[in-house]
Amino acid sequence: MDPARAAAFQVALGQEADISAGSALPPFFHQLYFWTPQPPEALGRDGHPRVGGTGGLIPDLGLPRRMWAGGQLQFDAPLRVGSPAEKRSVLEKAEHKNGRSGPLAFVTLRHEIWQEGQLCLTEWQDLVYREDPGPQAPKPVPPEARTDERDAREAAFSSTLLFRYSALTFNGHRIHYDLDYARDVEGYDGLVVHGPLLAQHLMLLAEEVGGALRSFAFRASSPLMHFETATFCRNGEDLWVRGPDGRQCMSATAEFA
Repeated sequence: MDPARAAAFQVALGQEADISAGSALPPFFHQLYFWTPQPPEALGRDGHPRVGGTGGLIPDLGLPRRMWAGGQLQFDAPLRVGSPAEKRSVLEKAEHKNGRSGPLAFVTLRHEIWQEGQLCLTEWQDLVYREDPGPQAPKPVPPEARTDERDAREAAFSSTLLFRYSALTFNGHRIHYDLDYARDVEGYDGLVVHGPLLAQHLMLLAEEVGGALRSFAFRASSPLMHFETATFCRNGEDLWVRGPDGRQCMSATAEFA
């Protein structure tokens, strides 16, 4: 686990680059590692590895739009930068459902990260697949976010930051850097801020005010665009992301060690 990669992410977030070999990796920074590069012919139209391919975990469920809907993490031991680590992944669930907006497919992946013979981290990653939006399709109405936070931090997300996060995580999803694709194909108003990047900010806030994490669960409820400033909020073990119009973009729950 190369310290330079984690330090580069600190710089991208506007933090001091103080991670070096032997440091404990901050929560969720493991997203920077365990790349699985695929050749161009193995990618789908959205820039992700094509589903249903040889050796891939996710079957082709017949729906083109992919979103990271949420996840859960269990922290058992610190990951140490500068030492080898192994990621083991399995498909836990893949099923179709019919929602108010049409057919949906839900996928859950479980990832385990081991280092020096010890299970350090278990992560459940929830993905949702859906149809392309129709030209007259109404946009879903997001929930209103809470306003009773005890701690709050604001953050803006430039297209440069989205590009750097995509590069550091080797995430080719075009909704994060290709404005024409995000707007004209997937129906967004702008570039979409990565759901994991929002969750990352919430985890850093949780650790800052509450100490080391034992577990963390998050659920996306509305996309945030690159031209919007978000407020990251905490009240006890509850955390959430509020958009500039008061909508809830993400909710989360933290359990502290």
